[in-house]
Amino acid sequence: MFTKNIIFKNFKEIKFNNKLKKILVDYSKTELIKSFSKNYQYSFDKIKIKKYMKFQNFNLIGMGGSSLGTKAIYSFLNNKIKKKFNFIDNINLNQKINSKKRTLNIIVSKSGNTLETISNFENIKNKNKNLFICENSNNYLRKIANQLTDEIIDHNNFIGGRYSVLSEVGMLPAILMGLDDKKFKRFDNLIKNKKFVNELIKNVSSIIKLIKNKKLNSIILNFDEESEDLFKWYQQLLAESLGKKSKGLLPLISNLPKDNHSMMQLYLDGPKNSFYTFFDVLENSKYGMLKKIKLSQKQATKNIFNKKKIPYRSFDLRNRSESSLGEMFIFFMLETILLGHMLKVNPFDQPSVELIKIETNKILKKL
Repeated sequence: MFTKNIIFKNFKEIKFNNKLKKILVDYSKTELIKSFSKNYQYSFDKIKIKKYMKFQNFNLIGMGGSSLGTKAIYSFLNNKIKKKFNFIDNINLNQKINSKKRTLNIIVSKSGNTLETISNFENIKNKNKNLFICENSNNYLRKIANQLTDEIIDHNNFIGGRYSVLSEVGMLPAILMGLDDKKFKRFDNLIKNKKFVNELIKNVSSIIKLIKNKKLNSIILNFDEESEDLFKWYQQLLAESLGKKSKGLLPLISNLPKDNHSMMQLYLDGPKNSFYTFFDVLENSKYGMLKKIKLSQKQATKNIFNKKKIPYRSFDLRNRSESSLGEMFIFFMLETILLGHMLKVNPFDQPSVELIKIETNKILKKL
């Protein structure tokens, strides 16, 4: 256990890299990681956004990091949220939007030029009130917002989309959900927690060793349905940050115990090119026997993994709270940044994705 919220068991084969401590301290001084802190100054005034608290229905329109973190928050803490959020995060021609209910559209795009986000907004644009989050530049969404005289919240340009969940992008919607944004911001506590820092560094060191041993699939064995969107966020974070120079990890989500009856045979006896993460939330004891069966299956799976010497780590969250989720966000973001450093790739860009955007625009101009 590295905090009161999370029981963490690291990989068994741990190789500690002392250099990573200094690297972590150096990164902690960057503007990006400062955004994980309670001292980070939002580009919006909490008093001024109170007018949006009266809305009960929201459409959040965004792609990738502009949506995934907020969606993870909404799914994970849904039992505490009384408002309805609809996520428009793909081009779905058949998606039905209830236009009868009074709704706030939250349109999020760092660049302000994301084609899918613009198209989805134009497709559902109606009499709803709109709130835009984008960079302060001469971009398409900002022009639309100005034409509609809607409010614009600045997306700081030093925060990449997949690292933005603890900034305006994730925290403004969280506030509108009725959640306490300060409770998510656990970085200041964690960076002073020697056990957390040591376990993080051991974890990164172990993953680097696993990568060197050609274990390139990071498979999440997820025992908590409400956490699936958390790991969809993690998928993007890991894949887009590290997938460069023919390097990287393939993050896959496997929902347990359901996948015991489909994928587990492969995990146990298939190619030895993967490492695993067990994840669960320990509350919900009210489900009695169902919970006991799930916990028994989880422990049985770990026992077999141990017998077969399959590498794994595990996270068991003691509660479903802003604090526990904030700690997971921070752990995974710091892990990814340090892995990028060790793999000698830039964990903050996505150059090849930009190539597809350019090619798409070329094709569209010909149509």
